[in-house]
Amino acid sequence: MKNKINLYLFLCSLFLNACGGNGTDSINIVMPDILITSPSSFIVSENKTSIGIASGTTINSTDVLSYSLSGDDANAISINPSSGAMIFKRAPDFETKNSYQVKLNVEAGPLSKSQDVIISISNTQEPISWEEASPESVGMDPGKLNDAFDKIFADGYWTQAALVIKDNKLIYERYRGLKSGEEEVLQNSPTRDPAYTVQERWGLRDKNSVVTSWSTAKSFTSVLIAIGVEQGFISSIDQSASDFIVEWANDSRNQITIRNLLDMQSGLHKVCWVNDGLAPCTRNGNDADIMYVDNQLQPCINREMAITGVTYPWHDSGTTIFESGNYEYNNCDTMVLGEILFRATGKNIETYADINLFSKIGMDAEWWQDNSEDGNYLSFCCIDATIKDFAKFGQLMLNNGMLDGEQIIPLSYIDKIKDIPNNTPENFFGFPNSSYGLQFWTLYQTQIPNVGDFPAANTIYNTEGYDGQFILIDYANNMLVLRNSIYQPSIYATGERKWILKDLATTSNFIASLPGYMGLNVTNPFNPAKFLYDVTQAIN
Repeated sequence: MKNKINLYLFLCSLFLNACGGNGTDSINIVMPDILITSPSSFIVSENKTSIGIASGTTINSTDVLSYSLSGDDANAISINPSSGAMIFKRAPDFETKNSYQVKLNVEAGPLSKSQDVIISISNTQEPISWEEASPESVGMDPGKLNDAFDKIFADGYWTQAALVIKDNKLIYERYRGLKSGEEEVLQNSPTRDPAYTVQERWGLRDKNSVVTSWSTAKSFTSVLIAIGVEQGFISSIDQSASDFIVEWANDSRNQITIRNLLDMQSGLHKVCWVNDGLAPCTRNGNDADIMYVDNQLQPCINREMAITGVTYPWHDSGTTIFESGNYEYNNCDTMVLGEILFRATGKNIETYADINLFSKIGMDAEWWQDNSEDGNYLSFCCIDATIKDFAKFGQLMLNNGMLDGEQIIPLSYIDKIKDIPNNTPENFFGFPNSSYGLQFWTLYQTQIPNVGDFPAANTIYNTEGYDGQFILIDYANNMLVLRNSIYQPSIYATGERKWILKDLATTSNFIASLPGYMGLNVTNPFNPAKFLYDVTQAIN
């Protein structure tokens, strides 16, 4: 090539002299060359294969350009030699490799030019999903696992769905509708609406059938409050609730913190149905009576402070004196938390969850509202989704709030949840060796024959809802165990998830979970600790 160029220069000089030039005049000679016009860096979203187009042009040459790649990462990428189109042979994964370096080579006849190219992979948030795998792949005995599921899917257990996820793998799931004995109980129930058959409402169920949360929703509300703190809408969980619930600002209720509400230690009266309306309870019981009124928020805000040193029938069945700071499980404290989130962010809890939680983990969920003009969301209960969608929330908790490089739930808040055994008040009326705080539980122990108490005290964290809705989080075994009861959203009044309770199902909207909320006079033998014990026995 060098000899050709020298010959070219010699002939040009000779030509100039022959035409009267003295050979000393300056001349501008543009040599044949290649100019690479494509950038030296590209950015590609993970899971995408298209990279971009390598391009160039020739100078003083009519030869056709040809493209190739070399370098350590060239085997991961293919390039069209004619068009320059570059694509990954396999979609890149940010968590595996986030940068590729190649040398782009461009040729045109005898000409060639090279350029170093860096391809950066950008992180794309991916919803939670699991590889479906065999129990053996995670060191579990499939026979023992099958036996554990056989027990809780037996007739009379009212189980619709259950699954086990271990080491980020879905290793066992099962679904069913009514068994014959359960169907008979429903058929003979005085609460059954004869306008619909039992099978029409609670018939066949599969992995796509929705289940409901009941009070498992309280745990969702808790982490949404934590996200609100992280985003600066709330200064901290120690902030006074009256900064948002201004109705409390000018009386003793201004001492209630958001943490007090999260821990069920607000010190406010529990409300029940008394005579013809809601009032401080005159009996032992919970405050589920708020669900009989259209506006379920206002009675919760209107509660007054209970007086320290007084015995109340709603507190420990009236057997102990109420003290400020006592634990008292109720729905209203969580209903107020939902209103705090709304007033802080300007978004209702479902919209806020869609943006900051559901969409990130890939959860498709619907949150029930009350029947008020404002349509207050029932932040203390009532999220409908599939069991796998609820498992995504459990997986996020098992991942310590982290998903695909993003800390969705603040790690400091996860640590606070794990620390609830050290912050549960002495008067906690739960089961022995269990705890409650920040709208989460640690699983109560049960007696296993010839074994003793299981699980070890305060080792399994869980959400819990009426009629046996459970997300069990086993950090030690990197495992989730979920169970939900048979359910049908009874939305015959309006076709919406807006809570209305009337005399007949056909004029009501409510959560028709079995067996409890249909008023069936049966005992549900499901025990989450026993089920978890049977599952853990399958671990080799």
